[in-house]
Amino acid sequence: MIDRKPLQLRLPPDLKAWLQAEAEKNGASQNSEVIRAIRAAMARSELQTT
Repeated sequence: MIDRKPLQLRLPPDLKAWLQAEAEKNGASQNSEVIRAIRAAMARSELQTT
C-alpha cells in the first residue's frame, strides 16, 4: 500500500493553465502531471550533484 497525503497547492494562473494543457495533451490528470514534473526536476538535480 502506498501512503499518500493530500496537498493543497496554490498556483499562479499561468502555471495552472500550462498544467491543465499538459494534462489534456498527455491524457493524464493534473496530479499526474505535477508528479511527472517534480520527478523530472529531481532527476535533473541528482545529475547535477554527481
